[in-house]
This record gives sequence, C-alpha cells and structure tokens, in this order.
Amino acid sequence: MSVLSETRAPVEVSKVGLRDYRNFIDGTFVEGSSRYIEVTNPANGASLGRVPESGPDVVDAAVRAAHKAQPTWEKLPAVQRAGYLRQISANIRGRRLELSDIIVREQGKVRGLAQVEVDFTADYIDYMAEWARRLEGEVLTSDRPNETMLLLRKPIGTVAGILPWNFPFFLIARKLAPALVTGNTIVIKPSEETPINAFMFAELVAETDLPAGVFNLVGGRGATTGEALVAHTEIDLVTFTGSIATGAHIMQTAGKNLTRVNLELGGKAPAIVLADADLDLAAKAIYDSRVINTGQVCNCAERVYVEHRLHDALVEKLQALFRATRYGDPSVEEDLHMGPLINQAGLDKVGRAVEQARSDGATVVTGGKIADRPSGFHYEPTLIVGARAEMDIMRRETFGPVLPIQAVGSLDEAIDLANDSDYGLTSSIYTNNINFALRACRDLKFGETYINRENFEAMQGFHAGRRKSGIGGADGKHGLYEFTETHVIYIQAR
Repeated sequence: MSVLSETRAPVEVSKVGLRDYRNFIDGTFVEGSSRYIEVTNPANGASLGRVPESGPDVVDAAVRAAHKAQPTWEKLPAVQRAGYLRQISANIRGRRLELSDIIVREQGKVRGLAQVEVDFTADYIDYMAEWARRLEGEVLTSDRPNETMLLLRKPIGTVAGILPWNFPFFLIARKLAPALVTGNTIVIKPSEETPINAFMFAELVAETDLPAGVFNLVGGRGATTGEALVAHTEIDLVTFTGSIATGAHIMQTAGKNLTRVNLELGGKAPAIVLADADLDLAAKAIYDSRVINTGQVCNCAERVYVEHRLHDALVEKLQALFRATRYGDPSVEEDLHMGPLINQAGLDKVGRAVEQARSDGATVVTGGKIADRPSGFHYEPTLIVGARAEMDIMRRETFGPVLPIQAVGSLDEAIDLANDSDYGLTSSIYTNNINFALRACRDLKFGETYINRENFEAMQGFHAGRRKSGIGGADGKHGLYEFTETHVIYIQAR
C-alpha cells in the first residue's frame, strides 16, 4: 500500500477533539503519518489542533512530486506562472480575518500586526508576480568576430523552504513566490510551533488551478522532517530562516550533496543615537523596534549605543515607553503592544539573559522578570542600563522584549562596538547630521542600515546579512535571482 492515501477533505476532527491537518502533496491532501504534533496557544496554553509529524517516506513523496512537476512548470511562460500566484494572493485576501486570527492564536502576535502580516503576504506575492515580465538575462561582449554571447537566468529546480515561527505566514510567500515565478517547484516545512497557518495556506492553494506538485507542504519537526528534506538528493536549493546553530547544521547536511543554501539567521542589531538626534523620534523608533512581536524579530534593535550627553534623557524617554507597554493574551485582549514569547524555552532564555546581565553589573530599570499572569509565556518589557561591550546581553541575541543600553563617547566608538559582533544583519542610526549618517552607512558592516526610522524592511529592498547572520538574501530583484542559476550561450556566426 502506498504511504499516501488521497482524501477530498483537507481536514478531519480527531478522536481527541482537535482538528487534524493533513499534508498537501502533489495537489492532494493526504494521509501519511500515524504521529501528530499538538499545537497550542503560547498566551494561554489552549490546544489549537494537530499537524502530521512526517517521516522520511512522506518527505520523499513530497520531494518527488515537486521534482516531477518542475520541468513542465519551467516551460510555462513566466507570465502564466504569475497568474497562478495572483490566484493565491486573491484567496488570501478573501480569508484575511480568518488567517490573521490563527496567527494571533498560534504565534501570540497582536492582532494588528497579524493583519499586517497577512496583507503584506498577499502584496508580496503580487509584487513577485509582477517580475514575470522583468526577468532578464544579459548580452555579453565577445572577444571573437561574429560571435554573440548570451547570459540566461534559469530556475535552479526543486526548492526546500524551511520556515521560522516568528513571521510564519509571510515567510511562506518570501520563499514560495520568487521560487515559483522563476520556474522552480517547492516543498514547504513550517515550524512545528506555528504550522496551522501554513496548512490553511495549502487549503487556499488547493482552491486554485495551480498544477499538482508545484507546491507541497509537509508538517513535522526540524530534527526529523527538516533533516530528511535537507538531506534529500533531489532538492536543489534549501532556503531557511532561523537560528545560527540550525543554519550551520543545514549547511553541513546540504553539503553532502553539494546542495545550495540560502540562510537568514540571527541578528543583534545595534541602534546608534548621537547627541544631535531628535530624542522623541529616536526613543519611539527604538521602542517600536524592540517590542514588535514581543522582541522576536531578527532585524530589530537589540542593543543601543548612545552618546553620553543624551544618555539620561534617552533612558528617561524609553523608560516611560516601556512602563506604558500593554501586554497580554492577544486572542482575548485588544489594543496590546505585545503578546507572549513563543514557548517555555524562549521564556527561559530571556530570563537567563536578564539575570546574567544583572550578575555582570548592569542595572534593570524597568521590568526584568516573568509577568504575573495566570498562564502563558509572558515576560515584562525590560530596559537595562550600564551595559558594557563584553557582556553577553550586548553580544548574544536575546529574541525577547529586552533592550540594553551602553553610553559611548563618539560615533567612531559606537561604530567600532557595533561592528564587533558575530552578527551583521541590520543596524540603525539617529542623527540630524548628514555627514554622520553617511559615515555610519560607509563603515557599519551590516546588510541594512536605517536612518532616523524603525527597523522594518521593504519588499523591494534586499534583506541580507553578513558574518553569521546568513548567506544570500531575500526580497526585490536580488532576492528573486537567488532562485535562479546562469546559463551562458556562445553563438558563433559563419
């Protein structure tokens, strides 16, 4: 009997009363697992449903379906491939509130941000679809008489997209849309922490005319399902967003087959505040860049370097903002700034980081403890002063609502401290002096620098890090071409 048995219905109610979701392989929702992962609400512990814990045989079926569908998909005109993407984005908009609600409940994101994520996802898919008529090669100059040289861009083949839990719905689009419009097929594995929104995405795809096998979805854990996906010999590119440790392991596993990788890993984004900065603007932008998604964002401010003259005033402003933060359970409470951390491990990690900072001599001026709530993984928004460059709180990614501040004597000192890091994803500077801003842009060794604004990238930019923050990038033209390989043609006329 085949490992996969077809079903017309995408879901069923399990014996324990939870909704059981099914993998989407070769255009069909299929049975293929006797084990399930229960998904819970991190704000209150409520059970939300169960997703398959897929084994290597199920992963193999998904990859083979994608591999089989790819040659035919590649031969379609790009504008036709884009048409299928637009069907998906239209379906997303049609179920906007339902999708944002599940993101709120399974990830703990505040409702307004969840709705932004859904809307941005639909817009992103449409943006990438627009590239169908803009995919370009090059005409190269030959050294030989009567010869024409062409450089073509072609799809890489079959893509494995492994997703994080912090922006789980948008990252589907970030990996799927550029892959599909350039002629690749894809197998998606969502995070086991936040998989339900991805299975709902599969339902939306099933309602379109997308050819079978072009998009496939398998649930499971990184150590099992993800491992089988990365190690598969018919995967041509692995695109992953997550931790440095997992990214390094993926590189090692993929390297056995010389499989290409695209990795967005962690960040420890520095925010530099100079003495001439607009204080209110700087405080609000840094605050917004720290509490967004409860601090669980790789590109947002994780450490602040402020000139001595402005230090106390900036701390006073930030302290007021942190103390006024409204946090709780976004699935039942409105008008919140932030929700819970994703799980107990995340809560423990943040708690250890704050206690280590205290032990190292820093001072917690606001927050600094687990929130007094009946359930969920809630941590108080925390502001730390007296931080020093050698402290872990200034060097290791916290991934929570914690902001350490260090006073500096000059822009040069701030840049040196900012660059002294394992990370190199994003950075920011607050100043009214254009020369200082330009010097920072020249000398900061980061993939992005924000000047006098919060950290939040645009879909037409290029989100890419240096050092241990990743390999390759996403978004815009350059992110699109990450899913292509070149083919040079030599035409000798007679």
